Amino acid sequence: MNQLKERIMKEGVVVSEHVLLLDTLLNHQIDPQLTMEMGREFARRFEGLGITKVLTVESSGIPSAFATALELGVPLVFARRKKPTGHEDTYWCERVPSFTKGFVTDIVVQKSVLSESDRVLFIDDIIANGDAARGLLRIVERSGAHLAGVGIVVEKCFQAGGSSIRERGIRVEALVRIASLEGGTIRFAEDAAEKH
Repeated sequence: MNQLKERIMKEGVVVSEHVLLLDTLLNHQIDPQLTMEMGREFARRFEGLGITKVLTVESSGIPSAFATALELGVPLVFARRKKPTGHEDTYWCERVPSFTKGFVTDIVVQKSVLSESDRVLFIDDIIANGDAARGLLRIVERSGAHLAGVGIVVEKCFQAGGSSIRERGIRVEALVRIASLEGGTIRFAEDAAEKH
């Protein structure tokens, strides 16, 4: 997605060799047209897999997951980051660390919205270490649903999140792959491969 790459180059803020802020694109402000393009691209990449639900984690994953669900014509389910009080038998919960937020949080999905008959597509905004993604995948496994694949808007390839999920035999599609943030410069994985 060249348009997405161009916007990342123009608006992304490199904080360190591990942190890239995309607040004007994904995490704080949303461009509706670009988000719908991302949803169309994910829907194209995962079409024909019989997906019945799109799943994400609140809150930054919701826009691109919503656009994807709309394109696929299926419901969107988002995991909450706050455990409800009582009724623990009505939801699945996983404790996961957040790389960008720097603390451990719960991710919770009500049992009533995922079942063994579902084929789930997990969509998220950014994958770094992959802790939240792996937590959500454990919830999918516990629900008995089938995971059709994982779609990530931005994969930071220099961190292990995407590769750790691929190693489990799960299909992961990233719209943009970043190879490095060294020296305050964003280098895309495809560009780095072309130079070798």
